[in-house]
Amino acid sequence: MPKTRENSSPKVRKPRAAAKSHPTHEEIALRAYHIFLERNGTTGNPLDDWTQAERELMTANGKPRRKAAQKSAAA
Repeated sequence: MPKTRENSSPKVRKPRAAAKSHPTHEEIALRAYHIFLERNGTTGNPLDDWTQAERELMTANGKPRRKAAQKSAAA
């Protein structure tokens, strides 16, 4: 009779990308603030801004983020 593994159930591992699947509180807050600024600071619903920011960041997850422009060393 062949040997069997003691525990035949597969291990459940979180994908490495799962750590970045949820934006941080700070990332959401910053995006919500940018949404507010895009409205030229007019009155709006902060909760709507927050949920829109969270949704945008969750959708954008997995897509490469643009790198900030690097300053040239010629200065």
